[in-house]
Amino acid sequence: MKRTILCVAALGMAMTGMAEEGWITLFNGKDLSAWQEPAAAKWKVVDGVLTWEKDCGNLWTKEKFGDFVLDLEVKVDKGSNSGLFLRSPEGEKNWLNGSIEIQVSGSYGPDRKPGKHDMGAMYDCLAPSVAAEKPVGEWNHYVLTFKGNLLKIVLNDKTIIDANLDDWKEAGKNPDGSKNKFNTAYKDMAKSGHLGLQDHGQTVWYRNIKIRPLK
Repeated sequence: MKRTILCVAALGMAMTGMAEEGWITLFNGKDLSAWQEPAAAKWKVVDGVLTWEKDCGNLWTKEKFGDFVLDLEVKVDKGSNSGLFLRSPEGEKNWLNGSIEIQVSGSYGPDRKPGKHDMGAMYDCLAPSVAAEKPVGEWNHYVLTFKGNLLKIVLNDKTIIDANLDDWKEAGKNPDGSKNKFNTAYKDMAKSGHLGLQDHGQTVWYRNIKIRPLK
């Protein structure tokens, strides 16, 4: 019986290791060693949570990533505004037009149709298919899968974005004919770059940030 228990325990540990295989921890609740200065010295870690501070600046990973699965949790205040920057080859130098921005905002409303500036949107380009965010003050779980020009976003276990950037063929224009503010067609955006967390001057918290590069 004792041997059986030990074998089961060992199997459980092995399965856990397999589940974590390939993942890179970007924020472990302790330090910001995976992120660039000077912002890494200005964002604060409070009780294991990455916490926005006034004038902290946009926070960028040291490494660049191409195809990946990004997994994280985020919490906002009512009216908060932030964002996730994907594939920014120059980081801070050209974040506006050089990266894909996924909106993070305090836009909760269970009976409202989400827009292009609400939680989970491809900012100014594509609204979430459903409103999946939690009430303000609760943690939201993002899983973003980016492979080539295919971007899938799952928020709180609901698929809210399933996009092919090849459909954005013109700068400043979305596939539905509406305008966006970007001077590069999304089909032509870089296929690799830094990840960023936006300082938009409003409160936001992050935790459990990890990424798994895809081959």
